[in-house]
Amino acid sequence: MTSTNQQPPLITVLGSLNMDLVSYVPHHPLPGETLTSTRFAVSPGGKGANQAVACAKLSRSSSSGSGSDATARVRMLGAVGDDTYGAQLRENLSRHGVDVSGVATPAGLKTGVAVIIVDEPTGQNRIVLSPEANHSLLASQFGSPEALGFPPLPDLLIMQLEIPLAAVLAALRLARASRVPVLLNPAPAQALPDSAYEGLAHLVVNETEAAILGGVAEADLDTEAGLEGVCRTFLGRGVRNVVVTLGGRGVYYMGAADGRTKGLVPAEKATVVDTTAAGDTFVGRYALEVVSGGFEIADAVRKANRAAAKTVERLGAQDSIPWRDEL
Repeated sequence: MTSTNQQPPLITVLGSLNMDLVSYVPHHPLPGETLTSTRFAVSPGGKGANQAVACAKLSRSSSSGSGSDATARVRMLGAVGDDTYGAQLRENLSRHGVDVSGVATPAGLKTGVAVIIVDEPTGQNRIVLSPEANHSLLASQFGSPEALGFPPLPDLLIMQLEIPLAAVLAALRLARASRVPVLLNPAPAQALPDSAYEGLAHLVVNETEAAILGGVAEADLDTEAGLEGVCRTFLGRGVRNVVVTLGGRGVYYMGAADGRTKGLVPAEKATVVDTTAAGDTFVGRYALEVVSGGFEIADAVRKANRAAAKTVERLGAQDSIPWRDEL
């Protein structure tokens, strides 16, 4: 896929938009336990919106203003409620240079909300998601190229699983028919039909998602041999490039469809404050490498790993994602 009019490549993100309600606590509460948080924050989130902001911020410098130096254009497709949270989410995306013309506001629905509890000593989070307007997206909406924002068609379509699975599968079929490469980040993990993997350009999963979708125990992924095995399973289903993020262990990748390009990239050194949006930052930076021309999976993984490490050193979701010049 090539962009027209000599413009930067176009990345379209189809996914969720949520407002994050975040409590920072000394430890995750036990059953029946009531904790007093040390602080509380309300911030824009949702895996789809986070990944769109990651693509936008990492494609430009923090001082660029209009984004005239951007290496990619970014478009968001999704839905929010006709309420204050929805307006704030749309404004925040626009402020970071994301095209929000494809973000719908269905009447009578609320904006999605994520309740996030962050364990301050470790930076690990637990999340309860209320999808609301995100679940208004229907498979029937993805019957023609116009549903992907055409014209023009994107150079890459990014999706996750915080919107209805039927809509994701319909968009996958449409992208395949339109010859648009897809990066799928199947989170939160759920069973996918074999057809979802056929011709999939990029599959980015964490350890848990790899185990669930690959049909193996998570303990099997403690070794490189186990990681190689699950990646070959995905390649056998038709995926071209597989990336498994492993937190503090680093990232394992396998590409070139034949499995000859593979490796384990160690984790970057970082002082972990909050892991929220680290995976979304990884996806955003990796996606920029995909559309940049001359894609090499090993190089893309290293750069994405570095960006994610920067994110975990900061509080919040979209606010924690670095700009290009901060790397």
